Amino acid sequence: MLFPEKLDVDKKGRPSTAGSKIKKQANDLVATLKRCTPHYIRCIKPNETKRPRDWEESRYAILTPETWPHWRGDERQGVQHLLRAVNMDPDQYQMGSTKVFVKNPESLFLLEEMRERKFDGFARTIQKAWRRHVAVRKYEEMREEASNILLNKKERRRNSINRNFVGDYLGLEERPELRQFLGKRERVDFADSVTKYDRRFKPIKRDLILTPKCVYVIGREKVKKGPEKGQVREVLKKKLEIQALRGVSLSTRQDDFFVLQEDAADSFLESIFKTEFVSLLCKRFEEAARRPLPLTFSDTLQFRVKKEGWGGGGTRSVTFSRGSGDVAVLKASGRALTVTVGDGLPKSSKPTRKGMAQGRPRMLAPAPSRAAPRAPRGPDRNGVPPSARGGPLPLDITSGGGSQRPPRGPPSSALGASRRPRARPPSEHNTEFLNVPDQGMAGMQRKRSVGQRPVPGVGRPKPQPRAHVPRCRALYQYVGQDVDELSFNVNEVIEILMEGQRRWIRQTLSQHEAFSRVGWVPPHAPFSPPDSSGWWKGRLHGQEGLFPGNYVEKI
Repeated sequence: MLFPEKLDVDKKGRPSTAGSKIKKQANDLVATLKRCTPHYIRCIKPNETKRPRDWEESRYAILTPETWPHWRGDERQGVQHLLRAVNMDPDQYQMGSTKVFVKNPESLFLLEEMRERKFDGFARTIQKAWRRHVAVRKYEEMREEASNILLNKKERRRNSINRNFVGDYLGLEERPELRQFLGKRERVDFADSVTKYDRRFKPIKRDLILTPKCVYVIGREKVKKGPEKGQVREVLKKKLEIQALRGVSLSTRQDDFFVLQEDAADSFLESIFKTEFVSLLCKRFEEAARRPLPLTFSDTLQFRVKKEGWGGGGTRSVTFSRGSGDVAVLKASGRALTVTVGDGLPKSSKPTRKGMAQGRPRMLAPAPSRAAPRAPRGPDRNGVPPSARGGPLPLDITSGGGSQRPPRGPPSSALGASRRPRARPPSEHNTEFLNVPDQGMAGMQRKRSVGQRPVPGVGRPKPQPRAHVPRCRALYQYVGQDVDELSFNVNEVIEILMEGQRRWIRQTLSQHEAFSRVGWVPPHAPFSPPDSSGWWKGRLHGQEGLFPGNYVEKI
């Protein structure tokens, strides 16, 4: 053996093993460490590639907008700015020549967590934009499908062809008295308050609910017996399977009437959202029956009524004729009803994709090749330049070529008019002969009083500054689709009263159904949580109303 172990012959104990030696050395190390205050420097891997000299210098630059994408300044100050941005205590790190020494690993974990939060926020922003794009495209497809159903068959209303589909206009999430008639976890595609006409063409309010399987018609009746006698309760008037429908009949005018054809008796209904309801009904019927829903368009509709008592059920006829105005006028005569309504949009009208036009960047016209014309030397007759008074602009800006051209009128007449001496109005001539002559001391006193007249406005308190009201400028033209919506043109300035959200809810006030919006609901109205839909409240030309926030820009 090269290095033989020295054995003590006199020692009778067990010889030491490798395990006992390691244990003894570890105990000695622990005892040594307890007698001092050790300091460690943790080695952090500089990159994900595990390669030398591959430093990821911009790993935490994304934490602040000042350091991303580029830091303009000294690197040492940039590192200190990052550490102050995450609220790291100065005693938790030490600045070296080329490195930063972190005292506790938790400080490094803080930087990593803040970095992950930044990436999570950016990912959520991208997801939100993409989901909004998908939702807008989906609603546009729904509008196009609904328009294709009525294309070349029925006239359209001016304010409904580009309307957004909401679906639930009753707020069934907060209406358990209506949800009780639906199945458990049954999805609601459409819910609205409609008008039903009976055999005598008497209008009755009903709630129409469409689900993937059934159509519900809910009414209200007074309780005749029991402890709730005299109270008005919801009653299920009709539950119709979608597969049991025989078809839907509509007129060719711009009215809101339609007939649901059933096996037993038909339903003659009126709804301002008939296009949305019919499109969803056609989709659900095709999914359930594997065939398209029969649609009939005619100016003479017939519907069957339910048989009651000894009298026969029979049929009722509705005739649509041309009139004046957008509001339908009804005239009943026996078993016939005449509906008169004015002409609407042509049958070939289709919705326009406003959302897609707003999302595209606006292309700016190229700069003109020649210099801009000079400004007018003097003010106009009223002291205001022509452009400030809303008159014709001095240049004709065309969108096709992007070039600016002067007006085509003869320039000689304009120059001649500008060089002619302007005639003085009669008020500017000498009118001293109209003055009252001074009379002795009275005249001197009059002159003295005029000369010592105080300066106007001195001694009066200054008027309080006008309250600043946020305003916005219209980017696009918008025509109000309801009585409480504002209509405006391009470049009109609107005062912003509230940046809120809109949500339709139904209220029953004195047996009259009325729409209201959360955020401007009377105190006695039931609470309904808002959902973001981008509607603002503003004032224009003395009128207050709602308008879409994506049609304007703040100024």
